[in-house]
Amino acid sequence: MHILGKIKVTAKLPEEISKLKDLAYNLWWTWNHEACELFREIDPELWDQTDKNPVHMLQVIHPEKLSEKTSDSRFMEKYTDVINRFERYMARKDTWFALNFPDRMSERIIYFSAEYGFHEILPIYSGGLGILSGDHCKTASDLGLPLTAIGLLYKQGYFNQRINRDGWQETEFAELDPSRLPILPVTKSDGKPLLISVEMPNRIVYARVWKMAVGRVDLYLMDTDIPENNRFDRTITYRLYGGDRETRIQQEILLGIGGIRLLDELNIHGTVYHMNEGHSAFIGLELCRKLIEESNLSFDEAREMVASSTVFTTHTPVPAGSDVFSLDMIDRYFSNYYSQLRISRDEFISLGLKPGDPYNFNMTVLALKMSGKRNGVSALHGAVSRNIYSSLWPDIPENEIPIQHVTNGVHIKTWLAYEFQRLLDKYFPENWYDRIHEPKIWEAVDQIPDREIWEIHLQLKRKMIDYVKNKLKKQLISNGIPVPEAERQASEIKTDAFTIGFARRFATYKRASLIFRDMARIERILNNHEMPVQVIFAGKAHPADRPAHEIIKQIHDIARHEGFNGKIFLIENYNMALARYLVQGVDLWLNNPRRPLEASGTSGQKAGINGIPNLSIADGWWCEGYNGKNGWVISDGMQYENEEQQDDADSKSLYWLLENKIIPLYFKRNEDGVPTEWVKIMKESIKSVAPMFSTHRMLSDYTRAYYIPCIDRVERIRQSNYNFIRNLSVFKHNIRKFWHDIRITSENRADFPVEHSIRSGETVTLNATVYLGNLSPDDVAVEVYYGPLENNQIQNGMTAEMDFMKRSESSACHYSVNLKITEGGEYGYTFRVIPKHSELFNKHDIPFIKWADK
Repeated sequence: MHILGKIKVTAKLPEEISKLKDLAYNLWWTWNHEACELFREIDPELWDQTDKNPVHMLQVIHPEKLSEKTSDSRFMEKYTDVINRFERYMARKDTWFALNFPDRMSERIIYFSAEYGFHEILPIYSGGLGILSGDHCKTASDLGLPLTAIGLLYKQGYFNQRINRDGWQETEFAELDPSRLPILPVTKSDGKPLLISVEMPNRIVYARVWKMAVGRVDLYLMDTDIPENNRFDRTITYRLYGGDRETRIQQEILLGIGGIRLLDELNIHGTVYHMNEGHSAFIGLELCRKLIEESNLSFDEAREMVASSTVFTTHTPVPAGSDVFSLDMIDRYFSNYYSQLRISRDEFISLGLKPGDPYNFNMTVLALKMSGKRNGVSALHGAVSRNIYSSLWPDIPENEIPIQHVTNGVHIKTWLAYEFQRLLDKYFPENWYDRIHEPKIWEAVDQIPDREIWEIHLQLKRKMIDYVKNKLKKQLISNGIPVPEAERQASEIKTDAFTIGFARRFATYKRASLIFRDMARIERILNNHEMPVQVIFAGKAHPADRPAHEIIKQIHDIARHEGFNGKIFLIENYNMALARYLVQGVDLWLNNPRRPLEASGTSGQKAGINGIPNLSIADGWWCEGYNGKNGWVISDGMQYENEEQQDDADSKSLYWLLENKIIPLYFKRNEDGVPTEWVKIMKESIKSVAPMFSTHRMLSDYTRAYYIPCIDRVERIRQSNYNFIRNLSVFKHNIRKFWHDIRITSENRADFPVEHSIRSGETVTLNATVYLGNLSPDDVAVEVYYGPLENNQIQNGMTAEMDFMKRSESSACHYSVNLKITEGGEYGYTFRVIPKHSELFNKHDIPFIKWADK
């Protein structure tokens, strides 16, 4: 029999509950437990069968089930309550942004990311970057930010992981059916699908557009799998991070250039553009092209405007983490683009070149050069980023390089167990969720009785273990293990054992197998009958990362060894569902990356807000999060150049902490069976992590330090009819043209170094002479750079601007400063000149600096 066609029948919702459709198509339900419970109550079995996807469930449910619910007064009461909450949320006017920036509500922030993690039914995320993007959008909705998000719809998403019987990772891809997802096609006024286009070599590629509602935030996703494209171009958006370099550059052209064109089609006018990682860096080029074409600006002027409105967040902790493309590839894709920007091929290429690498076009470098505000995702990562990209600001002290940081956070309602949310409702002020980022709110955690905290943790732990047992049983059966044996092995996961969780992307630098460095010692720890311990592992390895696959294989094999069997569990296909159970239900969250390669790491934050203490290397967010009372730090921070020595030192510290501090403390119970000292650490974890590492705090930081300054600057540019940036571009042109003529000398003395002796608190007068050539004193700042001497080098340098005193007939400019130093010691100093203009976005906007000659 040959099927000639298909007929899709969707159950019609009774009028009384018709608003369930609106609810299903808005991802607000993903962070509001009452909404999920409402859908589940309609048909619990079908809710699970459809993977907790309300759109799919409402499509296939039997109409009688829906009719029955309209007669259920208790259900209808819940329905009314949830719908009222949803509608109040959507209509709310007194949001955080509206109250703090009422005059900026008409502006629009455009957020670009290559991946988004909202819920497991939408696997268009691979790990922390995507989850952060999803949490960013959810929080922008909660806070009322005028934000629109742009991304790609990957029809096969990210891969499903299967661990076969021999312990090797296998990848499987499932086709997403958009009709069953909470997304809708965007159409034009005539009802036809909205298409956008981008130029590729010798052809045009088209993409249709889908819209996803994330509370008050709209996310638009582009999809090339349409008849207008050839069979190869239809696959561009098949897989997240799939394919070769050609696929990658095509995806990034579509995301960046196509994303800007999508906004034009929708008549959405952005004020601020936020690039989450370098995948979308081509937006800067397309914005420049538009300004050149529409406002007749030069490239330098257009670039100045783009930088004024662009924020770039890097998540890359190593130079190799950046996307790079060969120059031949750039020529193939952009040779027709150079002239549209009114620049030469070499000028275009220079935008993506990192000094020392003349052969690769680097997307992180492009993003850094096209943005005015730049940040890493933790304080340490900001410092690491300044080091990695210091060559873009040559001769500028590393701590002054204009890359700041905004430490990542997590969306509290998504990751905080509902059981804990209800407990907080009981002890916290009524509006506590609106004040998540206020530490004072969380001090009420101390008022919650220890027993209540502990009982909720045990409840969550049982839920987690039941879920993991079920997953492990299915995993074993799929590998040919007989059902009775699969059930027996799964039953070995114990609720009374101290449970360590290690779940994250399997990259080699995360050192998943560090805990097995001394097999005899960890075996003793695991098999202490008085204090039993078990470890649950989960995580995916990139399909092309063979060393990471071998780590998964190693852990799988160790779990089968005598002494480890029934103590080590490796669970396949780590996703948001499994993550929620683990971060809410394990006893300890383990993180032991090779410092400083963990840019931020948010899984520990998710655990921390649920009262799960962290045991972690002092890396990423934990450098800021650890306070001595909310968990433990592995090792003393000493860095070894030899990785073997580092692993030895870190593993020994890990074992010592487990044996002498952590495990005994967990099993130390009072007469009621409550580990009061452990609960004290749990409480400290909640109240220290939740306010400071929430995305509410993160988004308020982005708004105050990045979005609003960009909005204000763009407004000034608009009001000046672009004269603001024209004048600034002329200034920068003159600086580049005449900078090499500058000379600066110290006091006119032959003896070097010059020595001054003063008492602490006294003032010393320092003088410098500067020859500015064709520049004027108004074009520069002359500074003294000083600090304590160590090994004849200035440490922790500070600056003080010098006063212009006079200009002599020889064109020499004389400067002076009175410097007061209050702390004793030996200090070094020198002089320097930097460009100065009242409208520079950052002090080192122009990466020029001239130091004093000897």
